[in-house]
Amino acid sequence: MAAKILIVTGDAAESLEVLYPYQRLREEGYEVHIAAPARKKLRFVIHDFEPGFDTYTEKPGYTWPADLAFSEVEPGQYAAVVIPGGRAPEYLRNDPELRKILKAFFDTDKPVAQICHGPLLTAAVGGLVGRRVTAYPALELDVQTAGATFQDTETVVDGTLVSARAWPDHSSWMREFLTVLRAKAPVT
Repeated sequence: MAAKILIVTGDAAESLEVLYPYQRLREEGYEVHIAAPARKKLRFVIHDFEPGFDTYTEKPGYTWPADLAFSEVEPGQYAAVVIPGGRAPEYLRNDPELRKILKAFFDTDKPVAQICHGPLLTAAVGGLVGRRVTAYPALELDVQTAGATFQDTETVVDGTLVSARAWPDHSSWMREFLTVLRAKAPVT
């Protein structure tokens, strides 16, 4: 039986940051489930840069069904968790069910992959204290306030925590995450 991987997300997640790891991990032979606040069709977004804008722009992206509600997730059934970015982490960090899920992954030292604004979720459960991470560069102060050392680089591996800045860093992020994941939960 293939090891199961959990992706936690919600509306306004960055399309590529959900779907790239979803497809890449399935390609590798893992069973992947997407969990959200409720079982529903999620509406993702696309972030890009436009000349003259001080920050990124946001456009409607893909839709995708959530397999599970956070309240249905049993963390012990999963070998690892992936935390995409976009705007979703901004409101998801307030969800007590999701905080319980993420805390369980950190308490058992299971692999965690986070990207872009995903560290807002791991910060909410104390998962960044004493760690080295990267994130979307605008989150540098947030991760430092959460007790982490920020590094502005494609990917940072700190034990079982693998972080990346944003979707342009996918190749490096998934390559490093798969190295950690294969050591902890190889596909059988």
